[in-house]
Amino acid sequence: MNKRNLASLFLIAFICFSCGDDRTENQDWNIPSNEVFDGGPGKDGIPSVDDPQFTSATEISFLTDDELVVGVFHNGIAKAYPHIILDWHEIVNDEIEDLKYALTYCPLTGTAINWNRTINGQETEFGVSGKLYNTNLIPYDRLTDSYWTQIGLECVNGDLIGREIETHQVVETEWGTWKESYPNSLVMNLSTGFSRSYGNYPYGDYITNNDRFLFPVEPLDERLPSKERVLGVIEPNFEKAYSINLFDTERVLVENYDQGEFFVIGSKEDNYILAYENNLGLQDVVFKQSSLPIVAEDAAGNQIGMDGSILSGPMAGAQLNPLNSFIGYWFSLGAFYPEIEIR
Repeated sequence: MNKRNLASLFLIAFICFSCGDDRTENQDWNIPSNEVFDGGPGKDGIPSVDDPQFTSATEISFLTDDELVVGVFHNGIAKAYPHIILDWHEIVNDEIEDLKYALTYCPLTGTAINWNRTINGQETEFGVSGKLYNTNLIPYDRLTDSYWTQIGLECVNGDLIGREIETHQVVETEWGTWKESYPNSLVMNLSTGFSRSYGNYPYGDYITNNDRFLFPVEPLDERLPSKERVLGVIEPNFEKAYSINLFDTERVLVENYDQGEFFVIGSKEDNYILAYENNLGLQDVVFKQSSLPIVAEDAAGNQIGMDGSILSGPMAGAQLNPLNSFIGYWFSLGAFYPEIEIR
């Protein structure tokens, strides 16, 4: 049986769902329980990777430069998680020094969000519940067995219901851009402990077909094409979406919200959008990608890296604060945040 047929069987199993399990019917949810669907494989049927293995960026041969990765940078250490692995596992429980996190990824909404695994002072892991809300991943924590919504960023069922999750910054971009920016990066490799058709996308034309959904979405916001990739900035009293198509020409946008000014910096060519608070008072920031990881520079010569750090200039060593933001398909932002504005 070839890889395409295997992927088709997986997809058939995935979409044969039933929403009538005990948890959905008999326990309290703070989202509509009749809109929580069982994806088919069951709890941990899509296995998280709890012992990820890494290879140096210079030794990676299974990625092409245009394939997407999700990057995490902390205390000078960079790690990259390829989409071709995340498509099949959705959650990676990992750490960098003191930072314990779960890299959560939903292939049906295209959202990668880094979750803090320390809750109420206790470290936990997250797993894939097998359930979906607005076709988005519902993780569960293995400490209390509570269920969470990935895009909604909170616990929706169980002992921790109503608790918001703490997130950490990720940089989602093409592999070629990431390895040029962080040549010493570690890269999650294919030694996951599971046999999967990595590199063979399991959902057919789902990414490119704007009319194709595997599960209900409510409301379905049609202001942009459903599968257009956008950055959602989700802050108190501020929700706004920025399409990757904006950054074909306008590479730096300056915005204002309750806390002050922030920058949205992006490149359609390299498939990334970043959002940082201007907590340093930078002036006249312009796009500059002549030498990655530098992506912008202000009038005083402060050069900004992809992770928001000032790499050179008068403020070298300072850090722009990342905003609460993530990239996803437009329909998912519109469904979870129906009042969201579009730039």
